Amino acid sequence: MSKYVKQLMTDELKSRWEGVSDALLVDVSKLEANDTVVLRRRLREKSISLMVVKNSLARRASEGTSLAPAFEGAEGTMAVVWGGEDIVSLAKEITAVNEDKAFEDFETRGGVMEGAKLSADEVKAVSKWPSRTEQLSMLMGQILGPGMTLNAQLLGPGASLGSQIKQKGEGDES
Repeated sequence: MSKYVKQLMTDELKSRWEGVSDALLVDVSKLEANDTVVLRRRLREKSISLMVVKNSLARRASEGTSLAPAFEGAEGTMAVVWGGEDIVSLAKEITAVNEDKAFEDFETRGGVMEGAKLSADEVKAVSKWPSRTEQLSMLMGQILGPGMTLNAQLLGPGASLGSQIKQKGEGDES
């Protein structure tokens, strides 16, 4: 491959990975073609991109970016997976694919999160974290909880008093 073609391919990878700070490395080389099509469709539905790359081109394209640690020491056939809502949702989906019987030959190799290299075991650990949506819902519950408690404490005695007054008033009428 000529230097010109390599530079074009490197520039293409750089443009695709612009703004990407989290990615995972997987091995899809042992999958059958039909399984690969199913896998790509499954990932596409969750806004996750998968691209098989040559190691040297990936290293060159990620040089000076937060993705560079992922490719340090990477050997063999690999694919880069990025996208999704956040790194946790990406790790959850990749771990689910890895554990799916339909994709027995799929293998997680590692990745990078905010510039820190991840091993395959660390990817599995990240998949157990709460996703961004789950974290936001927990935060909203913690923010709204005390207000709801205070509301109940303020309205509770007033409602009880009003009910007792109503009962007394109805008792005098009969």
